[in-house]
Amino acid sequence: MSLEKPDLSGQTAFITGTTRGIGKAIALALAEQGCNIVSTGKTSEEDDDYEDSDLKGSIEETAREARERGVEALPIQLNVRDEAEVEAAAERAIDEFGEVNIVINNASAIQLATVADLPPNRFDLLTDVNVRGTYLTSRAFIDHLREVDDAWLLTNAPPVTVDRAPGEAPYAWSKLGMSFLTLSLATELSGDDVGCNAFWPVTAIDTRATRYFGLGTEDDWRTPDIVADTVLEILGRDPAEFTGNAVYDEDFLREAGVEDFSRYNLTEGDPAPMSAQMFDPDYSRLE
Repeated sequence: MSLEKPDLSGQTAFITGTTRGIGKAIALALAEQGCNIVSTGKTSEEDDDYEDSDLKGSIEETAREARERGVEALPIQLNVRDEAEVEAAAERAIDEFGEVNIVINNASAIQLATVADLPPNRFDLLTDVNVRGTYLTSRAFIDHLREVDDAWLLTNAPPVTVDRAPGEAPYAWSKLGMSFLTLSLATELSGDDVGCNAFWPVTAIDTRATRYFGLGTEDDWRTPDIVADTVLEILGRDPAEFTGNAVYDEDFLREAGVEDFSRYNLTEGDPAPMSAQMFDPDYSRLE
């Protein structure tokens, strides 16, 4: 069964971390459904060293590809750790489009290490990008989201199921902090019809970070499209009713009627639930 994707014509999404990977896939999937895109991230073609960088992707490239799908798109270079930059980006997006009704916290830093092995500056980076970035971005839009229709605040973070994560505690703390903030906002905004939810992949996803850190092989990965489809399925719900949830992509899509996940796999066979088990060692697939 294929998903019935929502019509997002006339809506606008502010998405952090859209230069590549999951963030870019989400941006382009929403654009396909008619949603205007605010493409934000660190990598810009206006950077002095952009031409010499080995990083592929930029906020401008994602914006161009969104426009090719018939929508408006605005690239904004953004450091989500910087309060002034985040507030200025939110104001610019609202000024440009009149309203922003979808905010997606996707930008994240990753480094898997024990407490002893992770340097303090890297701990600060994980905390500042993941937790502080989600806090600042969400906070910058809260008052605006309260006033618009079909308002959503979504975060790329896992369900909170554990109280420890040996070998990866600093990263786990930062990702679970993103979830904690988002699900708390679901209650804080419960009277304003803002749908606040977290989403997380069951398997590892093929991104630059996954490849760089050697998190498995192509047999273990799915494409970012499965996460983008999960976001679209959420956006097809009623935000006043569907809020306060932390969903796994595969489980959520299976409940929505998807039976064949092979189109998301990089190789034959279903990848192991590596990403879910990173934070929930007892996770098992739904039958």
